[in-house]
Amino acid sequence: MTLKEIEPQLLALSPQEKARAIQILSQSLANSWNGIEKTPRVCGGRACVGKTRIPVWVLVNARRLGASEAHLLDDYPTITATDLVNAWNYAKVFSNEIEWDIYENENLD
Repeated sequence: MTLKEIEPQLLALSPQEKARAIQILSQSLANSWNGIEKTPRVCGGRACVGKTRIPVWVLVNARRLGASEAHLLDDYPTITATDLVNAWNYAKVFSNEIEWDIYENENLD
């Protein structure tokens, strides 16, 4: 696939979709977050705790709903306290992305 092939599709996106596309592309250029990975075709390419399929947005949303860090570590035994710190830092910097991921999950058809 080339840029020339997808350009008409990109131009047809809504402003919100274009903003999301820009965000995805810019993050893929600088995907150097310690302990956080984005892998195409894994969890929809969303930011996950490294070497897991646990999306950052899931942890952020669970914390919002009242889950403590201890509870999260019990519920997800493959992650560590350091992983949570990395997730919180990522979520802070990329808050729009995380909010979008939570919104999309809550509004599935």
